[in-house]
Amino acid sequence: MNEVSHPGNWAGAETHETPESYHIEATKSLVDRTLRTLKHDDMFGVFDKIGDCMGGGDAPDGLYHQDTRFLSRLSLRLGGMDPLLLGSVLLDDNGALVVDLANADFHGPDGKVWLQRDTIHAGRTKFLCGTTCYERIRLRRFAPVGQKIPLELSFDADFADLFEVRGDTRKRRGTRAVRVVDGRTVRFTYAGLDSITRTTSLHFDPPPDRLGEHHARWDLDLDASESFSVVIKTSCAMAETGAEPPHILSAYRHARRVHHGRIKERTTIASGNELFNAVTDRAASDIDMLLTETEYGLYPYAGIPWYSTIFGRDGLITALELLWVAPEIAKGVLHTLAATQATETDEAADAEPGKIVHEMRGGEMARLGEVPFRRYYGSVDATPLFVMLAGEYLARSGDLDTIRAIWPNVKAALAWIDSHGDMDGDGFVEYARMTERGLANQGWKDSFDSIFHADGSAAEGPIALCEVQAYVYAAKRAAAQMAHALGEDGSGHAEAAEAIRAQFEDQFWIEELGCYALALDGRKQPCRVLSSNAGHALFAGIASPERAARLAKLLTGKRFFSDWGVRTIAAGQARYNPMSYHNGSVWPHDNALIALGLARYGHKAEVLAIFQGLVEAAIYDEFRRLPELFCGFTRRRKRGPTAYPVACSPQAWAAAAPFALVAAATGIGLGHDDGIVRLANPALPPFLDDLALSDVRVAGSRLDLSLSRSSGGDVTTAVARREGKASLVIVK
Repeated sequence: MNEVSHPGNWAGAETHETPESYHIEATKSLVDRTLRTLKHDDMFGVFDKIGDCMGGGDAPDGLYHQDTRFLSRLSLRLGGMDPLLLGSVLLDDNGALVVDLANADFHGPDGKVWLQRDTIHAGRTKFLCGTTCYERIRLRRFAPVGQKIPLELSFDADFADLFEVRGDTRKRRGTRAVRVVDGRTVRFTYAGLDSITRTTSLHFDPPPDRLGEHHARWDLDLDASESFSVVIKTSCAMAETGAEPPHILSAYRHARRVHHGRIKERTTIASGNELFNAVTDRAASDIDMLLTETEYGLYPYAGIPWYSTIFGRDGLITALELLWVAPEIAKGVLHTLAATQATETDEAADAEPGKIVHEMRGGEMARLGEVPFRRYYGSVDATPLFVMLAGEYLARSGDLDTIRAIWPNVKAALAWIDSHGDMDGDGFVEYARMTERGLANQGWKDSFDSIFHADGSAAEGPIALCEVQAYVYAAKRAAAQMAHALGEDGSGHAEAAEAIRAQFEDQFWIEELGCYALALDGRKQPCRVLSSNAGHALFAGIASPERAARLAKLLTGKRFFSDWGVRTIAAGQARYNPMSYHNGSVWPHDNALIALGLARYGHKAEVLAIFQGLVEAAIYDEFRRLPELFCGFTRRRKRGPTAYPVACSPQAWAAAAPFALVAAATGIGLGHDDGIVRLANPALPPFLDDLALSDVRVAGSRLDLSLSRSSGGDVTTAVARREGKASLVIVK
């Protein structure tokens, strides 16, 4: 992600590093206000608890489409006063925001209360469908009112680019206008410098008694009718349009049909622990909400509010985490990234032939080149991860047609790994940005200060990251298997993988640390830093069993493990800061990949520690949700984890983490070729006595599995339902 953390102080080190221009300004924490987020395809909304949005300044509130804020302000007043909040919830499936409000005490000119609070109930329901935000406000009185009550809405549209909302400033902007179209419609227009006219239309039903360019008012006689409803449809378009969106009921039914269509074929998880069920249910709903119908297929957008778009690395890792429950997501990711793969060199975009896209943006600043992210390729790991996912998808699904269709893209990615990726020919894949406008660090830890030496000094590039070499190893092995399935000779890929493994073990392992180096710098000097990157070597399978065992103990020891999860940097390292973005925080997806790696080498006790820490962290969240990251402070009694101030929530690869943790604990493996469901040394954490995996699909068969943990910790497994010939094998 395009974020930076603030450099800490470390003894004996000097730095002239400065934050990049694409970081997220943190002058105001998102933790200050509990925000509610909704999303449908390319539109998302950020609202406060009352259902208002007060965007502007450094507030992210608003309604967004194609990286532009189409509605920056919408506020409700009842009787000339702010209503009182009774409750505010997102539905369990993220389908709508439901808010309950009441009137405040209404005072007359003499200062006396003429209408007591809680006499009038106001219910707000908001949801998104297509490019429209629908809202229904229903007022109901529970005692006589005595006079008309005004219901007022104020609104505005600033058409700020998302990068402006994040903190960037612009020298020039386009032209904004607003007009009252008729007695029930107001339209904002923005003629952008990119020659695109963006419009926001607000449609009110019934028509307000008074309607201005920024204000609507209904004067209500609630004594004549106990209730009153108004519907607001806020429609966003990338052109001038007079079309009104569909009726609210039709739109809601359509959104529900789309939701149910996406989830009906997925494996589901349930247990006797209702809090754990709430975590997995919310995670599934978050994944569904972030899935977006693109021109190339379904793709999990990275996160809200800052990353609601295609990110290559995020989509690939999300798909890997979810592969056992929802292989169709991997299929969409592979097709999307194959279609957007670079075919030529473009220094401004850090693009080279065969490279997989890092980030795609549709806002005005990206279209004008004010930021380089319209289609940007500055990530070193997305390309090997693409090949790795393709191989894992084939093994999981047996879908040779998809692999055959993208095989030219896989070969182009492999060619990039061997040529542009290994820029000095030393056998390792390195990165160095092509221009000063690109991202300085291009692994998943892409903060400007995230790659450093033991004394805290910055590593100078080109930089070869630990985890990238592991991904390349796994990509080469996957390429050999795919080539064989396609009737080609894959022996060269297998031999290359073994050469990478031997070279990696020789040059990255730091014996005195008992850990792999964070990276090699441009002088081939190792960054002798205890980092969670080493755990990805377990995930990709490049580590020797002996070194994996040492890493297992290290990663779950006190320096790394906060009791909520594994920190990105171990306590005591030069730049360690538990409040930083990448230098001491806890990232759920990072932990999930580490847990999968630990399970691969049979270290189930360590898997269960991570599993328990992350699930309990999610339980402390209002929505039972794992955020993008949280601070790495050590767990304290009777307290939840410390929030990171500008973390995205929901975030796709964090939402996918609980499913990866279940896979790691149960050791589930699904072999399409032999139709066998394998559970390798299945284990359950102490908070789970039982686990049900429903509709596990493999090779055309479906199974329901039940797992039970005894008081001694042993897990027994049974097949509760079977359709087809698939069999279950327990591997100890």
